[in-house]
Amino acid sequence: MKYKDYYDVMGVARDATQAEIKRTYRKLARKYHPDVSKETDAEQRFKDVGEAYAVLKDPEKRASYDELGANWQSGQEFSPPPDWGSGFEFRGRGFSDADDYSDFFSSLFGEEYQHATGQRSHGTAHSRGEDHHARVVIDLEDAFQGTTRSIQLRTPRIDDSGHMVTSERTLKVKIPRGVRPGQHIRLSGQGSPGQEQAGDLYLEIELKTHRIYRVEGKDLYLELPITPWEAALGAPVECPTPAGAVKLGIPPATTTGHKLRLKGRGIPGDPPGDLYAIAKITTPAADTEAARSLYRKMQQELPYNPRSELGV
Repeated sequence: MKYKDYYDVMGVARDATQAEIKRTYRKLARKYHPDVSKETDAEQRFKDVGEAYAVLKDPEKRASYDELGANWQSGQEFSPPPDWGSGFEFRGRGFSDADDYSDFFSSLFGEEYQHATGQRSHGTAHSRGEDHHARVVIDLEDAFQGTTRSIQLRTPRIDDSGHMVTSERTLKVKIPRGVRPGQHIRLSGQGSPGQEQAGDLYLEIELKTHRIYRVEGKDLYLELPITPWEAALGAPVECPTPAGAVKLGIPPATTTGHKLRLKGRGIPGDPPGDLYAIAKITTPAADTEAARSLYRKMQQELPYNPRSELGV
């Protein structure tokens, strides 16, 4: 997927005011409107300008987009970083126009973004304040054990000069044991104020990439290195889990990629998830004469062709 520089598309500076962005859009929309423009690429330029304006006119979308930084150039291969958009607090609404624009736009503001903003206010705008949302990234250990932590949230807004700025607030949040990626924590009354009742704040949970575990739903996966003799003969080995190491029986004739299940050792819940250890056979280094001698003896006494199934 190619990165799009929306500021470059519209020909405005990154610190342009909302009024400047609006004036520029009107000028470009008139210039490239397919019904009046004689430019050969008018239709595509009109669509590109409309896409850029859909982002830059909206302080929330613009703040999210700016989080990607100014080091990208149009046409570069791009994928959103895993923690993109975390820590921003937005009003509770989704964006339904993602399909009208490019894959780049959809990857930022399409299904995932709508999922993150899916919580909506109830009641009238006058009686109840609008719900807010934010995405926060926590450690796997926090989800496994549960904890209370302080989080900082930033809210984009337009100041009196027309520039976009952010305000910050810090909240103490209880992370429940067993929370999973994509789930929401509701903070009652932490949304926009209303005449009778404030809206709520919904925190969507994401997990940081872990050094050894991969998370799928409530299940955990890890790559477990084992020796050739443990794989061939079978053996009990130490296997890490978030709750501490446990003994895991490696069955004889285990091959790389063999999946071993530790029931109930995944993310806590009712029922809890499982932990899957994926066997990976590793070989000792032949970095001494004794080691090389042992490998030569294996070569002579254990005739073995791992490529026989390939017909060679």
